[in-house]
Amino acid sequence: MKKINIKIIATLMLLMGITFSCSDDFVNVESSAENSEAYFNTEEDYQNALVGAYDLLQTTYLNVLMGEIASDNTLSGGENATDVIGIQEVDNMTHTPLNAQLRNIWGWMFSGINRANFILEFQDKTDFTGKEAVLAQARFLRAYYYFELVKWFGDVPLIVDKRFQFGSQFSVDRTPKAAVFAQMELDLIYAAANLPYVQVEVGRVTKGAAQALLGKAYLYQDKFEEAAAVLDNLVANGPYDLVLDYNTIFEHAGENNIESVFEVQYTELEGAGFGCLQCSEGNVAVGFSGVRNYTGPDFTSGFSFNVPVQEVVDAFEDGDLRKEVAILDIQTWAADTGATFGAGYEDTGFFNRKYIPRIRGADAQGDRNLTNPNNYRAIRFADVLLMASEAHNRSLASNDSKALVYLNRVRERAFGNSDNNITATGSALTELIYKERRVELVGEGHRFFDLVRTGKAKEEIENNVDTTTDGKTEVAKSFVVGKHEVFPIPSIEIQLTGNRWEQNYGY
Repeated sequence: MKKINIKIIATLMLLMGITFSCSDDFVNVESSAENSEAYFNTEEDYQNALVGAYDLLQTTYLNVLMGEIASDNTLSGGENATDVIGIQEVDNMTHTPLNAQLRNIWGWMFSGINRANFILEFQDKTDFTGKEAVLAQARFLRAYYYFELVKWFGDVPLIVDKRFQFGSQFSVDRTPKAAVFAQMELDLIYAAANLPYVQVEVGRVTKGAAQALLGKAYLYQDKFEEAAAVLDNLVANGPYDLVLDYNTIFEHAGENNIESVFEVQYTELEGAGFGCLQCSEGNVAVGFSGVRNYTGPDFTSGFSFNVPVQEVVDAFEDGDLRKEVAILDIQTWAADTGATFGAGYEDTGFFNRKYIPRIRGADAQGDRNLTNPNNYRAIRFADVLLMASEAHNRSLASNDSKALVYLNRVRERAFGNSDNNITATGSALTELIYKERRVELVGEGHRFFDLVRTGKAKEEIENNVDTTTDGKTEVAKSFVVGKHEVFPIPSIEIQLTGNRWEQNYGY
């Protein structure tokens, strides 16, 4: 099957932040009304613009990296306490509206929305066979980018079927997140109704991806009955299943497998630099998470960010086959293989094995630290099963029997047998589902937001005290309820509105 070639195709200037996306010569889509009126005259125009909307998915590497670091799963790491200070701040919960990485997340996600809205603004201009599928993909992408923004910032400006233009900042207000979620639901319901479960080009949005994201959006709003219904439908009718060998999921040969409901595609074909990380066609988070100064089998070196703590390592039960796949114990690995490495800042001796750089061939292209081709498994079927389990357990008319079926399906793969199946019900089952989500999805960027939506962030994050390999005890970060559930709106965005927007509380 063909794999979608996601390349940056548009020089779209984002109003919110006046930031530019790096571009290449694939196609230049101007943002002025005059030039856009001259576009969208053929199916090819729509398809080219759609590929441009897909492209910003590659920038979500930062969302994933910082979603782990903000949680109790990992420490920031890096070379020293000032290495990418914005990441260090998020780890310590000392971030401010001046944080550069948070501004990147804001700007890149709105760039993606603008590209999707560019298509939808002109959705009625030209008819062609299959246009509904193009519009469905654009609406899914808009929903995906908005979902990320709401997770990070809460209330955000909502513009539908038109682009942010110069001057819009003086009339567009922040929209309550409930209304943003309502638009996401409409977009995802449309996408699910107009897309197939299997696409010809691997990497394109499918019906299953739309259903899974819709179920997740419901879950984040505590709409458990709605989440259970759509996720049940997906489990029963979708073409997905758990990969038998968990060890293969995160290797190159395991990309776009039967467990992958939605996967962000990365390649090593384009280079990037620290002045334009969003220019990379590779997964930047992989190089950032790699072992510092590593020499040895299987892996290559990186910048030693995002280091797991002992507490998350201990969260795995005896006999859980996922532990060795998720966590690289570098001391044990070095003793077994003869590998050598250097210790970075806040070194714990552990690395996120799911997403660290693998050895590539001698003809590998691009910067080996910034253009790793490791795809991000954004929504796995295991996640779908655990979301469905939680939805049934937490519904008003709970169905713990079905919740247990979904939960134990994940656990049986994890242990290779049914000896560790769970039988608990009620609130005890709820806590076990939360724990299962942590160990199943560790390293995949979901933990902080799971803690926030379940009201457990302060308890879990402040209880996480860890000791690094140099004997230093890390002081638990302070999580302020009512503040740290979301992150600050970048100050430049508020200034560009003439200070019309209110900042998130506490910032």
